[in-house]
Amino acid sequence: MIPAAFEYVRPASVEEAVAALAEAGEDAKAIAGGQSLMPLLRLRLAYPDALVDLERIGELREIRDDGDALLIGATATHHQVMRDPLVREHAPLIAAATATVADPAVRHRGTFGGSLAHADPAGDLPAAALALDAVVLARSVRGERRIPAAEFFVDWMTSTLEPDEVMTAVRIPKLGAGWGVHYEKFHRTAQAWAIVGVACAVRRERGAIEDARVALTNMGPVPVRASAVERFIEGRTVSENSFRSAGERAAEGTEPPTDLHGSSEYRTHLATVLTTRALTAAATV
Repeated sequence: MIPAAFEYVRPASVEEAVAALAEAGEDAKAIAGGQSLMPLLRLRLAYPDALVDLERIGELREIRDDGDALLIGATATHHQVMRDPLVREHAPLIAAATATVADPAVRHRGTFGGSLAHADPAGDLPAAALALDAVVLARSVRGERRIPAAEFFVDWMTSTLEPDEVMTAVRIPKLGAGWGVHYEKFHRTAQAWAIVGVACAVRRERGAIEDARVALTNMGPVPVRASAVERFIEGRTVSENSFRSAGERAAEGTEPPTDLHGSSEYRTHLATVLTTRALTAAATV
């Protein structure tokens, strides 16, 4: 199919990009890798008046050390993120989740920020960002805004990013010594969206779990923290029984959908099993 007509703007700086979005109004869209937006345009499920292409803005692709955190540029590709030595060292959960995104072709074009901005609850990166207490940095003509991941996702494929804002980077707090991570994903075929996924990071000390962060993919209209799991497992000894009991609490407070890929009950079962596996893997790294 052929997209509806639109104006095309290709700025060379963030300042030019936010000015272009402000001028175009609410019916403009920013585009980077385009792996989510282009299919919507072709199906005419999205028909913006203007597209602002961010590809020429080099600073948006940078990944750099920011003291106690990493700054991952919004247009850094999935391939770039999963192979970056800083990400592998300080945010290995992000690298692990990114490696499961789609296929190599998509990972070479799709972007880290684009995946978060798309806000698909079946996407792998929103849950990982939520588990790590990431902060989204966004800029408009009004200035910069910092949005915690816990506040960024508000509904199915809806974020708090304003139409005139450009996501510039995502701030990921570093994980220190003693942390183990794992991303467990269940999907029917290779390269498919997650039916359920679990992003998990645990810190061990003297044979016990001192800190746990667990977030779920596709267990509601937004990624969710498995708070009941975190509360239960913290302070308990590293054991199969502890992980199994924690996993049984994974679906508490969630709203798993029923669709062509599985029922709500099926997703609840998957969340239990996958959370147990993720905790076990993260704690035994």
